[in-house]
Amino acid sequence: MELQKLLSQVEYQLIEGTLHQKVSEIIYDSRVKTVDGLFIAIKGFQSDGHKYIDTAIENGATTIVVQDDVPPKNVTVIKVSNTREVMAVLANNFYNDPSQNLNLVGVTGTNGKTSITFLLAQILERYGQKVGVIGTIENRIGDETLSAERTTPEAADLQKLFSRMVNEGVDTTMMEVSSHALDLNRVDGCKFDIGIFTNLTQDHLDFHLTMDNYAKAKSKLFSICDVPIINNDADYADLMIGACKNPPITYGIDKEADYMAKDIAITSSEVTYKLTYDGKTIDIKVPIPGKFTVYNTMAVIVASIKLGVPMNLIVETLKNVKGVPGRVQTFNSPKGYSVIVDYAHTPDGLENVLQAINQFAKSRIITVFGCGGDRDNKKRPIMGEIAAKYSTDVIITSDNPRTEEPNSIIEQIEVGTKKVTDEYIKIVDRKKAIYAALSRATSGDVVLIAGKGHETYQHLNTGIIHFDDSEIVQEYIEEEQNAH
Repeated sequence: MELQKLLSQVEYQLIEGTLHQKVSEIIYDSRVKTVDGLFIAIKGFQSDGHKYIDTAIENGATTIVVQDDVPPKNVTVIKVSNTREVMAVLANNFYNDPSQNLNLVGVTGTNGKTSITFLLAQILERYGQKVGVIGTIENRIGDETLSAERTTPEAADLQKLFSRMVNEGVDTTMMEVSSHALDLNRVDGCKFDIGIFTNLTQDHLDFHLTMDNYAKAKSKLFSICDVPIINNDADYADLMIGACKNPPITYGIDKEADYMAKDIAITSSEVTYKLTYDGKTIDIKVPIPGKFTVYNTMAVIVASIKLGVPMNLIVETLKNVKGVPGRVQTFNSPKGYSVIVDYAHTPDGLENVLQAINQFAKSRIITVFGCGGDRDNKKRPIMGEIAAKYSTDVIITSDNPRTEEPNSIIEQIEVGTKKVTDEYIKIVDRKKAIYAALSRATSGDVVLIAGKGHETYQHLNTGIIHFDDSEIVQEYIEEEQNAH
């Protein structure tokens, strides 16, 4: 594409070179080998792309987009006021606005995003659609699974992915939309047919600093989507509703809403409830335990209806849906206790899963968890208190400590745990902590291993190692079986 065409709708200065320059691709990583690539110098939190312009040119970039003054480069140089904002516009232009050519469902909130995208994808596939999924666990086009580096990709990667989805015949794409993505212009220019708000609880305050900032970032989705679907029970629901460009559809359990759940029953293996809307009452059954499943499935049902799926197909599909890997993933020991591996890594997420377990646990609840390093440290004592409040036994361990000292993180968690009990265990090594919990469990107990869920790695200060909570549990249970 010619640069001049690519710069449509962009305010810019041509510093050197020509607007007739050919552009073959858009990149923001200077290490990418290219021929006639356009390199955008992005100012990040840990590095500044302006420092790597010469490397990008050495690797074949012939157009550079900057927001700072740079010395002459003997290539085409375009200056703009904000390279991150401009990257979204350039990417949309380069790939011909691909989100216009598919149904796009954006899901935002602290918890529930992945579950909603997975459940909605299963319903739409049953309806005969080819789906795309973009999120924390994976990016997927039909049956092909792609790796996911972050919840919401950078704008250049995102538009490239949308373009590929359009070319491969995707009908509807379900996308997790993070607060970072909304704040950092990654989804600028996307045409969202549906936007879903799940809930808002403490997370990412290392980035947003305050809950109000966090909420405002989330609310941006509803100013750009055509059909807003809002959890009316959630904190900040009013803010989301106030941001909507079109009248929202609400769902809930406690507050009056357009779609409401009544007569909720939760067992160790399923949830049932009566869904009421438009004067109708529908029986819903889902094989995923927990009150959060009620909220997640209500959002999914509303979105499915808006996408034209018949209610009888929605109801039948929900009866047999598969849960998300690492989200309330259950294992049963021959000794009669059960183990749940869950991604819960926020106070609300941990409280939700422990409240669900308390509704069906026959005996003790043994919880193993930690908190990530280099992330919001204010939630650590809160999670420590929640674990102690809802569990019989608590084992505090490492999560992804990253560059922080694991013992320091554990000590911050302890502050909250001590508010409830002095009876808890600290084991820094996560595998040893999991083994300790499982060795204590007897018939009727439930062991919760929280925080990492689907992750297959552990990020230590010495680097990243392979680590999978589910593998550890399966390994221990196999050892138990072999010992008998």
